[in-house]
Amino acid sequence: MATPNNVTQLIITGLFQDREVQKVCFMFFLCVYLATVVGNGLILVTVSVSKSLGSPMYFFLSYLSLVEICYSSTVVPKFITDLLVKIKTISLKGCLTQIFFFHFLGVTEILLLTVMAYDRYVAICKPLYYTTIMSRPVCHRLVAGSWLGGFFHSIIQIFITLPLPFCGPNVIDHYFCDLHPLFQLACTDTFVVGIIMFVNSGLFSVFSFLFLVASYVVILVHLRNQSAEGRRKALSTCASHITVVLLFFGPAIFLYLRPASTYTEDKLVAVFYTVITPMLNPIIYTLRNAEVKNAMRKLWGKKVTSRME
Repeated sequence: MATPNNVTQLIITGLFQDREVQKVCFMFFLCVYLATVVGNGLILVTVSVSKSLGSPMYFFLSYLSLVEICYSSTVVPKFITDLLVKIKTISLKGCLTQIFFFHFLGVTEILLLTVMAYDRYVAICKPLYYTTIMSRPVCHRLVAGSWLGGFFHSIIQIFITLPLPFCGPNVIDHYFCDLHPLFQLACTDTFVVGIIMFVNSGLFSVFSFLFLVASYVVILVHLRNQSAEGRRKALSTCASHITVVLLFFGPAIFLYLRPASTYTEDKLVAVFYTVITPMLNPIIYTLRNAEVKNAMRKLWGKKVTSRME
């Protein structure tokens, strides 16, 4: 006999319980979120408008910035508003919606990072065929494939979660809705769905990470045959990408490849890849990329000049 699904409203414990700490966190994370939106928005607008950033690498970077804004927005706005209220609640449907978009955009980002690694591989290892292989139609298909891959991954996560009965308790020991803490509320055995989630999220992240590492190992080996100037430019570009990959995959693999727990450290690790990393990405890409910095100076310098006139 099916267990009735009595829970329609969930209570979120949040990151910290101290009211004064929550107020400080509100100001800090609000600034981080605004920096995320502005920083990634600047890259998105600059790449879209600037003719000097028309290569596939910047085309993919603009979509990565778009995904970062959306990815951060699935969690952070509710998280920071919850810091101002005593009882933090979310409907079960709202929780599932947050899980869907969180995983949809997270996997889309993973696939975009993989596409960007492939782009660097072709540019460095097959430079004579680069414009042919990475033509604009191919770039559009790769981006579309990344979005579709994220969608199908997330649909699987929702399909395995929807049949689960939730009959109480209704307290999620986290600051946002994710599969691990939600499964702990199900009044049935979640071993099988946990295995499916482990394969769909944990192993997928590991294999994607290993593919990216292998790609950059091949690139680094190939760079030995290039000139010192060629190596410097290629390493500068690849270093930014490798840094972003490590910042994103490290916490994700840490959380999804181990048993569910309610340790405070897990929440802090989740804060890093849901709140902090999306803000760091535009800083990493612009600080180490002279072309992006020059394009931003020209674009926004023209706007300031035209307003003064």
